[in-house]
Amino acid sequence: MAETLPQVTIGEDERLDLENLATGAFHPVRGFMTREETLSVAQEMRLPSGEVWTIPILLQLQERPRVDKGDQVILMHREKPVALLQVEDAYELDLKALARQVFGTESEAHPGVRKLLAKGPYALGGRVEVLAWRPRSAQLEKTPEEMRAFFREKGWKRVVAFQTRNAPHRAHEYLIRLGLELADGVLVHPILGAKKEDDFPTEVIVKAYQALIEGFLPRERVALFGLATPMRYAGPREAVFHALVRKNFGATHFLVGRDHAGVGDFYDPYAAHRIFDQLPPLGIEIIKVGAVFHCPVCGGMASERTCPEGHREKRLSISMTKVRALLREGKTPPLELVRPELLPVLREGF
Repeated sequence: MAETLPQVTIGEDERLDLENLATGAFHPVRGFMTREETLSVAQEMRLPSGEVWTIPILLQLQERPRVDKGDQVILMHREKPVALLQVEDAYELDLKALARQVFGTESEAHPGVRKLLAKGPYALGGRVEVLAWRPRSAQLEKTPEEMRAFFREKGWKRVVAFQTRNAPHRAHEYLIRLGLELADGVLVHPILGAKKEDDFPTEVIVKAYQALIEGFLPRERVALFGLATPMRYAGPREAVFHALVRKNFGATHFLVGRDHAGVGDFYDPYAAHRIFDQLPPLGIEIIKVGAVFHCPVCGGMASERTCPEGHREKRLSISMTKVRALLREGKTPPLELVRPELLPVLREGF
């Protein structure tokens, strides 16, 4: 079949997306988006059906495809056939307009915009059938169906999902502990796909969370699995996308912190909180958390809601950007930023 049908080569991002489409992780999206679906999502944050969705799931091409609606196309990855696409639409994108709508900017300094522009102005839309699944780690990856079965087996009815693209610092740990106070269990669900160059490698992120969970959290109430999708760095829109995906995996609650899925200074730190106020109920409860920091006057980790305003000048902000900068300089981050026990793992990232 691969020899007789037209072939399109895809990258790793698209390979992960098509598998998420096939497993239902991206429900209600059922295939790479058509022009109508893409414009509806970009402009209205809805699919044409009216269902909320905020991030276009695209199969972009550098050259105009020589296929039409109704054709079948073999999707190739690393010279192997991995999926069959039923073409519903072949179209051209206005990439800069799409970038402004989805990312709020067309600046190529934004990693999501840069990737969007680099992948090409043409697109194919349609349903996919996976022909060859990539090897998955049974210990790290589960489909939505498998994850829901895992929660049922554990007896978890209230599950807080924690999204992360980074290794854990003290503020991340604070959020996980908050989730443990609210639910039967917490799903720590790091991004396994591509991230920007200065983020920690995926294997370091996973090892650091394993060390945190095994050494400092109740293991029986924290589940560590990965989400095989790339980061988009789309700020508030990606916060909604992350929530919808975690709902598909069986989570009942979703933590949204300060500058969720943001990058640089492209987004207001609380835009990812406000966007949920513009949308109908999503079927997953959103837990909005403000800035988390170390306050020496309070005597530990605190947040804007728990630390008096008079302590503001004493607060120590916590970010992995700061931790990475110190590690690059060969310095040891203070224990207020990250647990000393995690530093040997984090240094592997350099």
